Amino acid sequence: MELPQLHHPWLIAVWPGMGHVAINAGIYLLAKLGMNALAEFETPDLFDVEQVEVKEGLIQPVRRPRHRLYVWQDPQQRHDLVVFVGEAQPQWGKYAFCRHLMDIARKLNVERVFTFAAMATQMHPRQRSRVFGATTDPAYRDELKQLELHLLQDGHIGGLNGILLAAAAEAQLPGTCLLGEMPHIFAQFPFPKASLAILEVFTTIARLDLDLTELQREAERVEEQLGELLERVQEKYRELHGEAEEGEEIEPEEGEEAAEEAAPEADRETASAEAPEDTRRPGRNGKLSPADQQHIEQLFTEAAADRSKAFELKRELDRLGVFKDYEDRFLDLFKKPSA
Repeated sequence: MELPQLHHPWLIAVWPGMGHVAINAGIYLLAKLGMNALAEFETPDLFDVEQVEVKEGLIQPVRRPRHRLYVWQDPQQRHDLVVFVGEAQPQWGKYAFCRHLMDIARKLNVERVFTFAAMATQMHPRQRSRVFGATTDPAYRDELKQLELHLLQDGHIGGLNGILLAAAAEAQLPGTCLLGEMPHIFAQFPFPKASLAILEVFTTIARLDLDLTELQREAERVEEQLGELLERVQEKYRELHGEAEEGEEIEPEEGEEAAEEAAPEADRETASAEAPEDTRRPGRNGKLSPADQQHIEQLFTEAAADRSKAFELKRELDRLGVFKDYEDRFLDLFKKPSA
């Protein structure tokens, strides 16, 4: 792997998970910064095969999850960015996986490591998403305090979102996890407001000029949809159980705030039958309508010509529940230098 000379680079690592919070924040960076593919991260022995896919009677070749690195070189020469996008977390050997990634980070002279994740709480979908933080270095803990983030006092961060930072500390690289708040009753829906909150904090830390307008509009749209859905559920509850005491509303189950763990794929890909009409989707085993297929192809063409449109494509693939089917093709958009 031929590695470029980078200027004070930072590494950001994202994986799929609750609300697509981390992966969508990472892909927004890829799209809006016009990032380019740097390398594929090979770890075939850490991913076992539990089933094979069959199409029209033919067993398909085994496809293991892929992991890719993308790079953006800062024209202001503050911090170049390397974004790691993982398709899945390994079933075992998680710390070995993270150490391998840290070996590459050291070769790239990475100076700081970030992970993005979701924080599921009892928040209402119309409330502002808070950002929680944890870090390996007391100096950066003070930075998070100055930004008025909510520090994680106790508990744990599940999966590679936390383990990678332990491996970074072992490699003597400071690591920080930024967790965007989302309502846990809607954990299976994309929740762009949390992705937006994370990027607002990250761009402040990195002094990065990034247009967040498109993500802001998407956050407002989803907020309205989920708010209306919650109101319908509450109304149905009152019809079934009678009028509750004055002021009583349906709330998520009692419990402490939960930092994201590796979510089962079914939870990430399946929407509720009562989803808002605009978010209903066929899922991986369903078939797209000819109109949807044509729209996707049009968006791929537009994104190939203008990398900044890739997030609109990702949003549509999420809405239709087919991002997994198009993931390789989508991420291949970033192989060629942006125009």
